[in-house]
Amino acid sequence: MALAGDGAKAVAVEVNSETDFVARNPEFQEMVTSIATVALGVGEDVEAILAASYPGGGTVAEKVQATIGKIGENMTLRRAAALSVSSGVIGTYVHGQVAPNLGKIAVLVALESEGKTEPLAALGRQVAMHVAATNPAGLDAGSIDPAVVEREKTVLADKAREGGKPEAVIAKIVESGIKSFYKEATLLEQPFVHDTSKTVAQAVKAAEAEVGAPIKVTGFVRLALGEGVEKEETDFAAEVAAASGVKG
Repeated sequence: MALAGDGAKAVAVEVNSETDFVARNPEFQEMVTSIATVALGVGEDVEAILAASYPGGGTVAEKVQATIGKIGENMTLRRAAALSVSSGVIGTYVHGQVAPNLGKIAVLVALESEGKTEPLAALGRQVAMHVAATNPAGLDAGSIDPAVVEREKTVLADKAREGGKPEAVIAKIVESGIKSFYKEATLLEQPFVHDTSKTVAQAVKAAEAEVGAPIKVTGFVRLALGEGVEKEETDFAAEVAAASGVKG
């Protein structure tokens, strides 16, 4: 995973190799970093990135093929994601960093605000670290996939029926359970990993005093290396907490 940004805009790209050995290769890392820089200007469409000019000559696709030929291992630009704000910052964080802006997880968080850039960027990084640790399903209740919510309702109802609860009670159990689900699954309602006495929304609101203006979290992106291809049994929450100095 690689990040590139210019404050109000940022992009994350995933370039896969076959082995960790190649992922640690300086030439591969330089290529991935350059691809992220290209994507910052082109956008998140993979085909557009591959067709774009690569620094030093040729296209990104040609550079990838040349690097495959030189290193002798297949590699692929799998995906990219971008966020931007009209006013404010894109907070960024790379977890498992192996080189500047290169690592296992890349996070972008969009903060819209007319306030001071420096404290806003610091807040953005903290929220991005939170996203890396907790992997929210959405920004708020309205952004959760309805199919996910329906599955959760079905699980709650089935469990209540197995416990012998009447239908009238089951409806109330499901309603209460979904509220709890939103608190666990949505970014703004989750306990902030840097101060669990506050939700993320409350922490953002509290930061407005230092920033000097209202702040609105308008979106986030979390890309994990190999996500959907392989599952890693790693406690990312513990790792990110350790990186941020937060004790469990």
